[in-house]
Amino acid sequence: MSFKQTANLINTFRKNYQKGLLMANHEVIVIANLEVTDADEYRKYEKGFFPILKKHNGSFITFDDNSQHMEGDCPLEGRVILFGFPSEKDATNWFNDPEYQALSEYRRKGTLTHNITFTKVLKR
Repeated sequence: MSFKQTANLINTFRKNYQKGLLMANHEVIVIANLEVTDADEYRKYEKGFFPILKKHNGSFITFDDNSQHMEGDCPLEGRVILFGFPSEKDATNWFNDPEYQALSEYRRKGTLTHNITFTKVLKR
């Protein structure tokens, strides 16, 4: 992609964002960072996680217990998990699903959750 094409893409993004078009039709990647403090409780969460993820069209990407911090003053600690959804609506429905919220109690009991962040993916 040329510099001019990149600049045009960024300008289009800015205009749409300012108009309130929040990229609801874009893919969403979820970034979770947590430290497992009770493996038995967390295992209960893991066992129920994938069926609910699939129910909302989600797909697992990866996890890493030893991510490499390269720069900045806030290194991630513990486990980093990435998974995605085809749309912001799917991601929000997953997170707000009463079944997921009930299951997430095991995660809350078994981990120190640093963050769960939704990040929109620009079209490539």
